[in-house]
Amino acid sequence: MVERRIELDRRYTRKKKMKKLKEKLETATGEAREKLLYKIKRLSPFWTEPAKDKAK
Repeated sequence: MVERRIELDRRYTRKKKMKKLKEKLETATGEAREKLLYKIKRLSPFWTEPAKDKAK
């Protein structure tokens, strides 16, 4: 059960971190944006950036 708890804690931490990075990514430009994308890809290699919705 201890290992499972560790896994779960790691997952929750990753989710929180991803949420923060995605929020920052929305407003970031240039070099800061590239740095954020690098961090996101390092956390979640299969993540793809959603397409921008031009209808807004």
